[in-house]
Amino acid sequence: MNFSSERVELKREVDAIQIPSGDTITLPAGLPVMITQNLGGTYTVATDSGLARITAKDADALGVDEDGETKSEKIEVADGDLEGAVWVQLKNVYDPEIPVNIVDLGLVYDCHLNEEDEGTVVSIKMTLTAPGCGMGPTIAADAQSRIMTIDSIKEAHVELVWDPPWTQDMISEEGKMKLGLI
Repeated sequence: MNFSSERVELKREVDAIQIPSGDTITLPAGLPVMITQNLGGTYTVATDSGLARITAKDADALGVDEDGETKSEKIEVADGDLEGAVWVQLKNVYDPEIPVNIVDLGLVYDCHLNEEDEGTVVSIKMTLTAPGCGMGPTIAADAQSRIMTIDSIKEAHVELVWDPPWTQDMISEEGKMKLGLI
C-alpha cells in the first residue's frame, strides 16, 4: 500500500511521538492525518500541527491492520551468525522523517557483542543526522527493542554518540539511491 498521499481520519484517540521533538502527544479520534511513511513497524503521519509517529500496535487507529509483526517473538539464529542477525534487525529501524534505515543512513558506528554465561550482551554506538533531534531516544529504543527480539541476546545497550559528526557521505550506496542522491 502506498501511503505517500493517503489521508485518513483517526478511528480512535491514540498516543504518538511528536517529530522532531520526541514529546509524547495524544491525537484525538476523528483527526484527519496523512500517512507519509510506514517503515520498521511504525507509521509517520502528517497533521495540521506537524509530524507524529504511531506504533504498529496502534495501527487500528489509522484503520490499518497491523502487519502481524510481533516484537515480543524471539528470532532464532539458524546459522550461528549472531552479529549478522543484529545488523539485520538494525536495518528494520527507521528515522521517522527519512525513508532509509539507520544502517544505510550511516548512523550505526559500532556493534560489539560480548558473550556471557547467560547470553550475549550487545553494545551499539549510533548517532543521528542532527544532534538536536528529539527523536534520538525513540530511535535508540527501537534499535534496542529490535535487537532484544533475537534469541540468546541477554542485553542490548544503544548509546547515542556525536563523534564523528554524521555527514551525508556516511549514507550507503543503497541509501543514496533510495534518497535519489545518485
